[in-house]
Amino acid sequence: MKARLVRRAELSYRFRRALALGFLFAVMEGGSVHAQQGTPEQRKACTPDVYRLCAGEIPNVRAITACLRRQKGSLSPACAAVFER
Repeated sequence: MKARLVRRAELSYRFRRALALGFLFAVMEGGSVHAQQGTPEQRKACTPDVYRLCAGEIPNVRAITACLRRQKGSLSPACAAVFER
C-alpha cells in the first residue's frame, strides 16, 4: 500500500513538472531557445486548456504546443491571448 502511494506521488510530481515545462515552451515566442519564457499568468491562463484539449500530449512539450496551436479556435480567451502575441 505504501509503495503504491509513493509511486502515485512520484507520477503526480512528474506529471506536474512535465506540464509546467510544456507551458513554458508553449508560450515562448519564436523558435529560439533564448526567447522570453511566458509569465506565470500566461501559464495559468493555458493550464485548463491543456487539460481539456491536449491532455493526451502530456508530457511531450512540442506536442502540447502544436496541439494548443491546432486548437486555437477552442482556446479560452485568456489562453488565446497568449498565442496572439
